[in-house]
Amino acid sequence: MPSDSNAASKTTASEIETVALVSPPASVHTALAADQTNQPVANQPGPHPPLRLGSMASGSGSNFEAIAAAISAGELNATIELVIYNNPQAKVAERAARLHIPAELLDHRTFANREALDDAITDRFRAYNVTWVIMAGWMRRVTERLLSAFPHRILNIHPSLLPSFPGIRAVEQALNAGVKITGCSVHFVELIVDSGPIVMQAAVPILPGDSIETLQARIQRQEHVIFPRAIALAAQQISASPTPTPQTNTPQTNSA
Repeated sequence: MPSDSNAASKTTASEIETVALVSPPASVHTALAADQTNQPVANQPGPHPPLRLGSMASGSGSNFEAIAAAISAGELNATIELVIYNNPQAKVAERAARLHIPAELLDHRTFANREALDDAITDRFRAYNVTWVIMAGWMRRVTERLLSAFPHRILNIHPSLLPSFPGIRAVEQALNAGVKITGCSVHFVELIVDSGPIVMQAAVPILPGDSIETLQARIQRQEHVIFPRAIALAAQQISASPTPTPQTNTPQTNSA
């Protein structure tokens, strides 16, 4: 009969990849207790009405669709009011149309600077009464204009276990560094790229022979798992805080 240690050594990659690591501010002990009993945090009754989400995406929009699926399944108490995308070829527009969610193109190339783009994004989200902004693959840096419009209400997902490998090409960075485990992180957005307080992470092992494409695909599967859960957890954290706390460091967000 194999010992417990031998059995543990045979844990599969897929089992490892399902481990979610939650960053627990003092205000979210109840949510953590639910998480540790394998009850989805997003399913727990919350003190808030449905979150009104505004999504920002630059590419395929798979994380946007994962969030929409969690909402449809009753796993996240939210609605997606509007999707803003900056790339005319972004496939997220097709996903939004299929899901009957409004989508608008704000091509960054047509704006004089980042501040002007963020002002336009803010105007459109306010027109839809958005309360939380979800950067689901938004490949542009944001400015203080957007951050001040939605203070402590902007979340981003990044394909590494932050604070390791911030910025662009995070998957490639992890492979080049020779680390054995990477993953993904959902964090509050601040001016410094990928620096805000972490809400939730998932670990993904790097396997022999992994390429950027194979590793990225496995990381993305975990992004789809944790992003809806992290949105619910972040909302609980903020609503439980006497004053909004994720503390701002100083300058910028997302990776590009």
